[in-house]
Amino acid sequence: MSKLRKPSLKKLLLERRKLLQELASLALMIRGSFFQRFSTCSRPTCPCHQGKRHGPRSYVAVTREKSQRQHYVPITQVDAVRKGIGQHQRLLDIVARISAINIELMRGGKLNGQKD
Repeated sequence: MSKLRKPSLKKLLLERRKLLQELASLALMIRGSFFQRFSTCSRPTCPCHQGKRHGPRSYVAVTREKSQRQHYVPITQVDAVRKGIGQHQRLLDIVARISAINIELMRGGKLNGQKD
């Protein structure tokens, strides 16, 4: 069992605490993929059939219980949805780092259920 030096222990606990606090700022988080597409309509004389398609229209694709669902994203919500998808990626990064910190604490015999 490796021993953690006191400054190293404090540094790990501080980093973990900051990461856990950051989680509260990820309120817009969306697990999905953002995309845009163009479409043609049912009117045969519409210019969209000559190459000038309608759009772009924005969507977010979300997979849940092995089923994908696409949700239309209003133009006023595009920036928030993109930010939410970025926040989900940040969540994954935070979880990976906290896990690595906890493994390091465990290896040093300092992982327990108590608060920092």
